[in-house]
Amino acid sequence: MAARLVKRCTCLLRGAMLEAPALAPGCGLRLSRVAPRVLTSSATSPSSHFPGPLSGLVEKERAFAANSEHQDMDQLIEKATRPEELLELFRGGHCLHENHAALILIHLSRLLANEPEEKKALLLQDAHFQQLLQLVNSQITSVWHGILVRLLRSLYALALPGACKELQSVEQEVRWRLRRLKYRHLVFLAESSATYMQERYSQELLAELLVHLERRWAEIEDCRMVVSMMAKIGHLSEPLMNRLEDKCLELVEQFGPDELRKVLVTLAAQNRRSVPLLRAISYHLVQKPFPLTKGILLDLAYAYGKLGFQQTQVFQRLASDLLPRAPSLTSSEVARCTKSFALLKWVNGPLFEAFVQHILDRAQTITGLHLCNMLLAFAHLNFHPEREDQFFCLVREKLGSMLSGLPPALQVDVVWALCVLQQVQEAELRAVLCPELHTQFLGGGSPKHQSTFQKLLHINATAQLEHPEYTGPLLPASAVVPRLSALDRKVTPLQKELQDTLRGLLGSRGSFMVPTQYGWVLDAEVVLDPDSQFLPPRDFVAPHLAPPSGSQPLPPGAKRLAFLRWEFPNYSSRSRDLLGRFVLARRHVLAAGFLVVDVPYYEWLELKSEWQKGAYLKDKIRKAVAEELAK
Repeated sequence: MAARLVKRCTCLLRGAMLEAPALAPGCGLRLSRVAPRVLTSSATSPSSHFPGPLSGLVEKERAFAANSEHQDMDQLIEKATRPEELLELFRGGHCLHENHAALILIHLSRLLANEPEEKKALLLQDAHFQQLLQLVNSQITSVWHGILVRLLRSLYALALPGACKELQSVEQEVRWRLRRLKYRHLVFLAESSATYMQERYSQELLAELLVHLERRWAEIEDCRMVVSMMAKIGHLSEPLMNRLEDKCLELVEQFGPDELRKVLVTLAAQNRRSVPLLRAISYHLVQKPFPLTKGILLDLAYAYGKLGFQQTQVFQRLASDLLPRAPSLTSSEVARCTKSFALLKWVNGPLFEAFVQHILDRAQTITGLHLCNMLLAFAHLNFHPEREDQFFCLVREKLGSMLSGLPPALQVDVVWALCVLQQVQEAELRAVLCPELHTQFLGGGSPKHQSTFQKLLHINATAQLEHPEYTGPLLPASAVVPRLSALDRKVTPLQKELQDTLRGLLGSRGSFMVPTQYGWVLDAEVVLDPDSQFLPPRDFVAPHLAPPSGSQPLPPGAKRLAFLRWEFPNYSSRSRDLLGRFVLARRHVLAAGFLVVDVPYYEWLELKSEWQKGAYLKDKIRKAVAEELAK
């Protein structure tokens, strides 16, 4: 206010001096001496004849007037609702600050964000737009840091050609300023422009940007920034992602449930199994009473399932929080959650029963695809619901007519799941064992085709061993011959120890690592005569091999024994119940006429000496024979 008053007084005084000779002729000599000095001083520097404090007030008034004008221009730019209004501001002769031209371009790209590409292309050809670009280019060194990074992002969004010199000029200016930009500016540029840089061949700028982000990672201070960087740009640089994981581990105590969810989903999407970070997140999920929404619970289940990270306390909390929400879930969410728990190999009876009830209550609206996912999850876990009859009636009602319309691989998966759960029917066996379908997978070399063909072998074995009334079709004899890949697997410590002990116990009277036509590999096979003496199995007819070998029938009272080892991954989490695949294997081996000698990992690990291991196997053989005789 004082500065305005001083300025007004100065103007009045100047006018008084100009009019003074005409108004006071009697004082002409005195005024003529004063007026030129006043006029000259005012014309050159209006504040030069004032003392220090008054001069400062006048200078502040000048800055205030300039800032007011700039703020008015900023408001005009922000209020524009059409690209034409922005170009009119540029054409209207306004005094533009060095940032105003850049701000016009930024707002212009925002207005054109949802417009068709034709309108953007038309704008690029506009003469005034080209003049605006040239003006920005001439002022680029004066543009503020924050506006500069927004300008580059806007030019990318406007789809300027990579050869545009104005775009190249802005990119070069950003590269020169990378060291001086604040970390939040670097983060904004990387998150908003990384995709454009990859598409528009600006990889050098992107590489430098990621290097600066990785080197200055200690400047990250808040949780939101580190979580956002992990989700949006972490996958672009392995060193940067490692730094972000370290920073996330440092700040994890400050994370809320939504930040924890985002970090877990990001790790799952990038398939990064960072054990220290997963342990820290699991600890806070268990220890802190976070209110977890339905969406967060489903995302957590998905992330843990995708990463295969076992944390029983977290699973228990997820199940206990999901159980009361089960009636409010959609069929898609139920199928998704069941699949996540199946990947974790974790069974929660009450929750799964609630899911089954949910499906039965919505039988009219559930889709076949969701039912397929539920069926595959139950087969993987070998889960048999209490209302089994009603559930499988619904499965046949929904899938019976649409089975042939499913993709061939999914048809095989569904019928295989029914075989595991002992619910398959002859019509379903015929549907997948017909030559029109199974020939698609006979010569496939991809892992997915090999997995599907392995399931076809299991389905074929189910038809032969568990459905004696089934009349065909079956897989051709050439297809059931075991492939070399059946034995080409990494040897586990349990497998090596068991093989060494069995060779010492059986010697040449046993067969080891025996691939069968059923798609299963026996760890060892031996024949016992009625006196429990070992006989060479190669001398006798072996229908389980492909092609069948041997010429002599088994002696009366002789028995075939198959040794099957069960590793830790063959069981459900925190359980001694085999997964569905291995339950099916054991059933098939029993149906093929073998006595099964089970060697589970948790019993084998308790044996310390070779003598204990040999005695353990002998005792297992005696028990298997005794159980058969007791029948």
